[in-house]
Amino acid sequence: MASSEAATHRSEMMKRWCRYMEWIDSLGYATAGLSLLILGMLIFSHAWYTFATKAAHIGLLPAGLKLLNDLLLVIILLELFRTVVRFLQTEVLTLEPYLAVGIIACTRRVLTASAELSHLPSMTDTQFYQYLMDVGLNVTVIMVLTIGVFMIRKHPPEKAATIDTATS
Repeated sequence: MASSEAATHRSEMMKRWCRYMEWIDSLGYATAGLSLLILGMLIFSHAWYTFATKAAHIGLLPAGLKLLNDLLLVIILLELFRTVVRFLQTEVLTLEPYLAVGIIACTRRVLTASAELSHLPSMTDTQFYQYLMDVGLNVTVIMVLTIGVFMIRKHPPEKAATIDTATS
């Protein structure tokens, strides 16, 4: 009988420790999410400040491209923040937000590469081909990720296909 009581006590202790670790895990996600939100707000403010102060000096187009690049970074951070909030509400991680972040990141890279190219005084054939390969690869990744989003929306994943932290 004492052995059974000891086993029950150990089981209750393990359950208590698991609840405590899950609480710490949720706290970690919450602080990471809050950090993403604050960082996004700071980058947003800085991007507009930089645009307003430098547009007259470096030109509207370069300043606008830099602003667009920074705003896309803010969108990535907000999408990650939203994913963390959704995880805290449901305790399920889904794939679609990460695909969206990948699409935005690749779009951002294409725009950045185009902006860099437009500011070169002269370009060698090697630089041009590297640019074409970089843009081509990013456009290919955008297309693949977009097809992934389309497939997920057309055929929603079954319960087993999502990462459920409550059962792992």
